[in-house]
Amino acid sequence: MSYVHRVSPTWYKKPMIPNYISLSFGQVASAGSLIFLSGLLGLYLRLKITKSIYIAGLRTAFQLFGMGFLLQWIFKTQSLVLVLAMMVAMTGVAAWTSTERSARPFPGIFFNSVLGIGLSSWVLLTFASTLIFRISTWSDPQYVIPLLGMILGNSLNGISLAVERFTEELFSKRDQVEADLCLGATSWEAARPSFITAIRTGTLPIINSMTVAGVVSLPGMMTGQLLAGVNPLEAVKYQIVIMFLIATSTLLGTLIVALLGYRKLFNSWHQFEYWKVGQKS
Repeated sequence: MSYVHRVSPTWYKKPMIPNYISLSFGQVASAGSLIFLSGLLGLYLRLKITKSIYIAGLRTAFQLFGMGFLLQWIFKTQSLVLVLAMMVAMTGVAAWTSTERSARPFPGIFFNSVLGIGLSSWVLLTFASTLIFRISTWSDPQYVIPLLGMILGNSLNGISLAVERFTEELFSKRDQVEADLCLGATSWEAARPSFITAIRTGTLPIINSMTVAGVVSLPGMMTGQLLAGVNPLEAVKYQIVIMFLIATSTLLGTLIVALLGYRKLFNSWHQFEYWKVGQKS
């Protein structure tokens, strides 16, 4: 079995791709001027988004630079403990982000999100690293951390949409759900329409992205590799793999979270415990 060649710890200091264009901090700052002008435009038009734009821009810069320095250190040490700690932290933040703005939370929603995002993303990461990229060890973070980050970052959006839609559907159609239960339907039969709607809502963004990939848009990973000078066909192969991983992880994650939510909101007597909706766990 062939394994991925281990990259030298100093690879990040001197890129080996001939057409790679290294950006200075000044060049990055010039892109930041666009955010400044966007804020001024919002202020002039009284859109009340200037503060949000500036805060988002500052958070983006500080968070990404912080992540860059952290990854630089982790890539240099290549410690399995550090890599796993980083991956666990990323998973926890993704789970928290997917539920923190839920309009109708319920007890256990964060735990459900951890299970949904954690199981789906880590299973797909294991599949990709073992059978596709054939990475010899997870202590080499060049692949596992970026792969997990892309899977988490995209699947959490779908999971967040699915959770939001599932609880909203059940709560807004409470009369219909309880009428079905009174007429002899099981809790699954009463909740199934809301469940299907939630899954379709959660998977719609990635399905749309796959539908127009290469026709309307060039996905982020492919674009980054092209800018770095990678052969276009190699960039395409990587992007196809990533999008298939994201799509599968999103579907599995939304299924797990919605099923766990269903089990939480319906009891063994086939009663809809609607009073749980709207409470923080």
